Amino acid sequence: MDTEDFVIESCGDTCFKNSDALFGTLSELRLSGNFCDAVIRVRDQSFPIHRNVMSACSPVFKSLFTMKSCARQRQEVYLPNVTPEAIRLLIDFAYTRTASLTPDCIEAVLPLADMYHVPGLVKLCCEYLHRNLSPTNCLGIMGFAHHHQCVGLERCALRYTLKHFTDVYTQSNEYVQITLDVLVSLLSSDSLNVSCEELVWAAVVRWVEADTKTRADQVARLLRTVRLGLLPSAVFTAKVKEHPLVRDNPECVPIVQDTERFLEELNKAEEPDFDMSLPFARPRLPHEILFVIGGWSGGKPIKMVESYDTRADRWVVCRTEDSGPRAYHGVVALGTKVYVIGGFDATECFSSCRVFDTANQRWSEIAPMNHKRSYVSVALLDGTIYAMGGFEGPPRVGDQNRDPRLRSAERYDPSTNQWTRIQDMCERRSDASATAVQGLVYICGGFNGSDCLSSAESYNPATNQWALLPPMSISRSGVGVINYHGDVFAVGGFDGQTRVCTAEKFNVTERIWSPVPDMYNVRSNFAIEVIDDMVFAIGGFNGETTVYNVECYDSHSDEWYNATDMNLYKSALGACVVKDLTDTRDYVYKKQEPRSSADSHLSRQVNGVQTTPTENSQRCRSPPHTSSVGTSTQYINREGSLVVVPPLDLSTVHSSADVSPMELSPRDVTRSPRPFSLDVPPTNALTPAPNEMEMDDMVEVVNGGFDEDITPEASPPFHSRISHDSSLRDR
Repeated sequence: MDTEDFVIESCGDTCFKNSDALFGTLSELRLSGNFCDAVIRVRDQSFPIHRNVMSACSPVFKSLFTMKSCARQRQEVYLPNVTPEAIRLLIDFAYTRTASLTPDCIEAVLPLADMYHVPGLVKLCCEYLHRNLSPTNCLGIMGFAHHHQCVGLERCALRYTLKHFTDVYTQSNEYVQITLDVLVSLLSSDSLNVSCEELVWAAVVRWVEADTKTRADQVARLLRTVRLGLLPSAVFTAKVKEHPLVRDNPECVPIVQDTERFLEELNKAEEPDFDMSLPFARPRLPHEILFVIGGWSGGKPIKMVESYDTRADRWVVCRTEDSGPRAYHGVVALGTKVYVIGGFDATECFSSCRVFDTANQRWSEIAPMNHKRSYVSVALLDGTIYAMGGFEGPPRVGDQNRDPRLRSAERYDPSTNQWTRIQDMCERRSDASATAVQGLVYICGGFNGSDCLSSAESYNPATNQWALLPPMSISRSGVGVINYHGDVFAVGGFDGQTRVCTAEKFNVTERIWSPVPDMYNVRSNFAIEVIDDMVFAIGGFNGETTVYNVECYDSHSDEWYNATDMNLYKSALGACVVKDLTDTRDYVYKKQEPRSSADSHLSRQVNGVQTTPTENSQRCRSPPHTSSVGTSTQYINREGSLVVVPPLDLSTVHSSADVSPMELSPRDVTRSPRPFSLDVPPTNALTPAPNEMEMDDMVEVVNGGFDEDITPEASPPFHSRISHDSSLRDR
């Protein structure tokens, strides 16, 4: 097992927690030989000790030193089958409550500590091995922990193995040495973290080919652990069916035939979906969850929370949403908590900040920023949240000379719940975007009140200084900026004339910008994140309307792909990825159970999303545009008929078991590199009402500059409905 050296201190012995001076004195007495009343001999080495200290540390030593047959003033105890280095570390721990653990001694110390019932040292050994888990040693540590009944360490090693399985099976020599039962257990787990089932089959092949003579007979059993129903038909045929291990094995024939029939039926379906009742077609659980929070939709801010299940390629509407709507805000994830920074609610800009604990699904308030900030740029660096620039709202009466676009920046320390001002940026920036790379915060693009910006700058926390960078190739307001493979990616945005689909990346070492393949869709004010080692561009505004389409960029193929659309069209949204959730089941796709006939006729509106039960109990995707008629929702369906649906009481919906959480029917089972056409509505999309046009923000034209996205009002009713925003228009 490859590990590193550590000196760690026990925190489990609370009665000795504040007795450093006492232990230091006892250790000095032992090392100098003073008052020692016993000797422990191991092979040819002797260790003088104090019986009372060793007895307090270990009940085994207490029994040895209190036996009537060993009542002499000075005792000598000989320990067989123990290495001198291991017993020295145990004695040091008894006197200091610390242990200097190394790769050479750990496999001897842990069994010794377990044998002599020294739980504090066992705990330190487990912590040491846990800290040193890697793809090359996790399987060995898991077996070691199982042998010595270290349940916690075994569980941690198993979780690490499942999470990093691709690296484990490709890098670890221990992988080909594990037993068949262990391998089947790993590959059958719903928590196995693989981007596609083709990798699971590759793992099977590697294990079998390490000893084909004795393992070839086990291929059929292992093939059942691969979720073959999730493979594309072409991949299944080329990589699995035609593989010699399968082709020449008669036990695999029924498995192949069942899979072919399933894939054939799946390809015929107009709305292909997962059959959760079939183990070989059920998506595995993701280890990371992408959250999208709030945004601007239907001419107003929203408070909807959606999560993206990467394994199922499905979006799920979360039942837990914030108390109020918010758009043009920043979102970052730290641990299992999602921080929502600043924003706008169609009435005022916020300095307030909220936090969503994804582990217990609860919202709470944290300390507000020093400035109101909508169109804010946020980044996370070394556990600290940075909020930069933004728009603080229109100038007050008598304060017309104040520029509402900000140069100021501040940072938040979660441990103290405190915001602190940092050095101002070089330029005023609203509607920019930021990320962190190699210890620096990078912010790119934006709008300064008159021009869209192509400039970029970086902040060094060590010096509290900003530095200008080479400019981007074009101006970008409403841009998406993200750290991807150590480069700063700048994607999409508004160049002052039109929304763009171009992208570029900045090499922080060479300090140069280089082009990246264009997205399929133009967009600004969208969300951007990295998950599954791909860059996701989510929603946004295309110059005519807000959109719910999603696409992702894979650096290995250097190509953009379509992913499943969100459930609701939106721009000005925030997104982040939570990586440390121990249980992701609350946020993953679950196929809708069939409803009773009693409610099959109902149509429901949840969180602004129109949902209509169908014959197969799946919900239809929300219409791309809706408009308010009193308390009803209207849209024009595919047949051209006007449909008016009264909303349902949300409390009634949320208490119903069949809509917690709510999933809408998916479109595509797998991602494809074909472009998404805005001219052809998606399968479940509904045609917008003719009088409805989307307004993407609350700003106006000033001096010919454009801060954010806007579509002119199309009709008096729409204009009157948003007239209360006019005081906040900002361009």
